[in-house]
Amino acid sequence: MKILAISTDRKVFEESSAVRSRLLDYGRLVDELHVIVFTKKSQGFHEDSFAHNIFLYPTNARTRWGYIYHAVREGTKLKRRGIKIDVVTAQDPFEVGFVAFILSRVLKAKLHLQVHTDFLSPYFSRESVINRKRVFLAKFLLRRADAIRVVSERIKRSLQGVTNTETLIAVLPIFVDVEKYTNAKISHSLKVKYPQFEKHILMASRLSTEKNISLAIRAMKDVVIKYPKTGLIITGSGHEEGYLKKLVHDLGLVKNIIFEEWQNNLASYYKSADMFLITSNYEGYGMTAIEALASECPVVMTDVGCAGYVVLHGENGLVVPVGDKEALERAIARVISGGVNLTATLPKLPTKEEYLAGYKKSWEDARKKAYFC
Repeated sequence: MKILAISTDRKVFEESSAVRSRLLDYGRLVDELHVIVFTKKSQGFHEDSFAHNIFLYPTNARTRWGYIYHAVREGTKLKRRGIKIDVVTAQDPFEVGFVAFILSRVLKAKLHLQVHTDFLSPYFSRESVINRKRVFLAKFLLRRADAIRVVSERIKRSLQGVTNTETLIAVLPIFVDVEKYTNAKISHSLKVKYPQFEKHILMASRLSTEKNISLAIRAMKDVVIKYPKTGLIITGSGHEEGYLKKLVHDLGLVKNIIFEEWQNNLASYYKSADMFLITSNYEGYGMTAIEALASECPVVMTDVGCAGYVVLHGENGLVVPVGDKEALERAIARVISGGVNLTATLPKLPTKEEYLAGYKKSWEDARKKAYFC
């Protein structure tokens, strides 16, 4: 089986990156894996190949507006070279999915789409005009997919009525190396780093609109009145950083809320935190919730992504309605005060072997449709 993947993740060009490591795993599943990556010419990427059967093609467009044209051009080169692609797969059903759709027609291959974002959440559309256009595009593309992979049952349920009834939808969560967090030793404890706090709440996230970090900040305003020695440590970066820091200042929470740069190794932070917090308006899955629970840190999160499937209300965490500040305040207070007995453990998740087998099967579901339709 020969796969063509359309991607936006430029870390595939970095030899030591986790993304490249995952690509090696995927390459072992197939005869050939070709990957077209959205890049700009100024970024200096070049065609690359490794592991004898994995081939990378940067688009090298002058601007981001040229990604689609150059990606299609790279795909058509494969046809001219006589490479027979069986399945074209895309990371999302938006711009990348549109390229996959075009190339599946050009290469006479099957179309496999992946959905990592709960794009049918009303919060997704409200976020921007471009997101509203993406919803329209995704509905168009998903009806034409030969197989679909989603990262959560929540997303699969949301697609009812959007996809064709005969299209196979595989629920395959993002794989997390749980043992990496379970067996990690604490090397930089939050309790040592911030001894002024008796309770440490951790957030690890992009500082972007959909993560709704401002909800956590506003909830902390009332939390610290009752529990003044509670600290919220936010690690991450993004376009809302300035706004969020100003909000912290305006609410008088500078002593209780600390911003840090993104940490590549969060295991020590998870293990030394009293609670991990997610306040997103929507999520595809919520990988950090898995990492926190693997580190025996209870999770308080909004009802998004893996909430209700991995984070179980009243068992290993607490789940609150999206955007509900009062409910979030109560949940945080219950954990801080010890008013709820949570056991931060994970339900059974797929092993790496099961994950890769599921990944391969989803591609094969798309390819088989070529023979039976």
